[in-house]
Amino acid sequence: MNLKDLYINFFVSKGHKQIPSAPVVPENDPSVLFNTAGMQPLIPYLMGQPHPYGTRLCDYQKCIRTNDLEEIGDKTHHTFFEMLGNWSLGDYFKNESIAYSFEFLTSILKIPVERLAVTVFEGDKDIPRDEVSASRWKELGIPESRIAYLDASNNFWIAGESGPCGGDTEIFYWRSNDPIPEKFDPEDDRWVEIWNNVFMEFYKDQDGKVTELPKKNVDTGMGLERVVAVLEGVDDNYKTSVWKNIIQTLEQISNLPYDGNEQSMRIIADHIRTAVFISADPAGIKPSNTDQGYILRRLIRRAIRHAKKLNIDINSDWEQQIAKVVLDEYSKYYVELEENKETVLEVLKNEKIKFNRTLEKGLKEFEKITNHIENRQLNKDLAFKLYDTYGFPIELTVELATEKGIEVDVEGFKEKFKAHQELSRTASAGKFKGGLSSNSDIEIKYHTATHLLNAALKITVGPEVHQKGSNITSERMRFDFSCDHKLTDEEKKATEDLVNKWIQEGLDVTIEEMKKEEAIHSGAECMFIEKYPDIVTVYSIGEVSKELCGGPHVKNTSELGHFKIKKEEASSAGVRRIKAILEEK
Repeated sequence: MNLKDLYINFFVSKGHKQIPSAPVVPENDPSVLFNTAGMQPLIPYLMGQPHPYGTRLCDYQKCIRTNDLEEIGDKTHHTFFEMLGNWSLGDYFKNESIAYSFEFLTSILKIPVERLAVTVFEGDKDIPRDEVSASRWKELGIPESRIAYLDASNNFWIAGESGPCGGDTEIFYWRSNDPIPEKFDPEDDRWVEIWNNVFMEFYKDQDGKVTELPKKNVDTGMGLERVVAVLEGVDDNYKTSVWKNIIQTLEQISNLPYDGNEQSMRIIADHIRTAVFISADPAGIKPSNTDQGYILRRLIRRAIRHAKKLNIDINSDWEQQIAKVVLDEYSKYYVELEENKETVLEVLKNEKIKFNRTLEKGLKEFEKITNHIENRQLNKDLAFKLYDTYGFPIELTVELATEKGIEVDVEGFKEKFKAHQELSRTASAGKFKGGLSSNSDIEIKYHTATHLLNAALKITVGPEVHQKGSNITSERMRFDFSCDHKLTDEEKKATEDLVNKWIQEGLDVTIEEMKKEEAIHSGAECMFIEKYPDIVTVYSIGEVSKELCGGPHVKNTSELGHFKIKKEEASSAGVRRIKAILEEK
């Protein structure tokens, strides 16, 4: 049985409800371009909002991290990965959580106890040492010598600068064939972390004061790829059953063995798999020079570069062959892959064609430039030329230059292309504060305003308007919607006036839970209906707006201030984008 199925079946047997995997593109968290952890989509519920499925949850979540993209090519790093998680929202706590983790690992996965070790939070001036967790581990058979007490930099979690927080306990597995040492040393990389249990039992306010939470939560996570490698006894994740069919397909396409060509094959396998999930996401991401589209383009083009290194005919359908393996293997668990199969293949094909048109010319230009370069330094102007004229991401230029022992003026390039590069840097940071970035008052106001804007556009532009995405920061809101034309000045003013009219009317914002089918029948609108559970949360604003949403929102529209549209522009084919602000009255 697949590890995902084993995990879900186990926690369902313990009274948990399985929740759907959230899309890889977060709906209301602008601090990252992708969901980077299993718990990230659940932060509103960990912050106190009731979950429609109850207090015991489990899932497998699609995650993408781009902070270590240049490390892809080694044995363990992946851009896309699956996180297995289970949660207690004010239900059970440390003793039960640790017992469930231990039982699954030792009874279901049959991992010997002697190969396990754990870390717990050592405490600090505000929070005591976690003796409860340590004691529970000892009761289950983990000896004192296999328990390490670590500080907050290792074993503590908080969403941002303030909010719910608490220590965690991490479970490690001895992956080496060397004799298992009696004493656990977390710095010994032969011990590999396989599970993390976070215990949110405190609240830290903006002044740094820590108080105990009346309602305590548990968040756990286990990386699927890493655990499969442990279970199958290999030290190279790409030699596991997770990657077997993808790597074999690559070997057939290239007519080369994996051994001896590991780096390029790992990069191609990882990047195509990730590109499949991004392009299949309901957000409708396409390769571009901004946001998630930039990452998608970068992944595909880097894969093409390494396909060329393997002497694969890059004009063949090699990328589609690999993508089809990914689609076949994962469609059982993620329905959007099957639904958007043709879109995925088209995205890969079109970007390959586009890049191939310029790659050969670009490589020739790169060779021409670098063969006559002085001081083994590629200046910012030449680096930007490769980007602007030949479509070379700066990362590709750096990679090519490094192979020839040439340094690139990356900082200078950033100055010339600051906006695009900053977007890439933000995406790679891998940081998030949770929910609407920081759940600040202004961001909650902007979130509420998107509901009013959506409702207004249906009146001023037409009932066929539907939300296609949003992005909220403390400075502004961005709202994408279906529309086949540029809004006229009259349409923009009418929209703006209508939103402000509703704000001035002081409409109450109400919340209720109901069955998904009932919500849709009642007229509630939603984006990405397939991601919602059977029981949903519906927010209504007076009689003007009714949407399925995770929140949070203000209690009354009078709290919003004055709504002003700053810009209206094209986002993609058939999709327009509005950027707007809220001003004080």
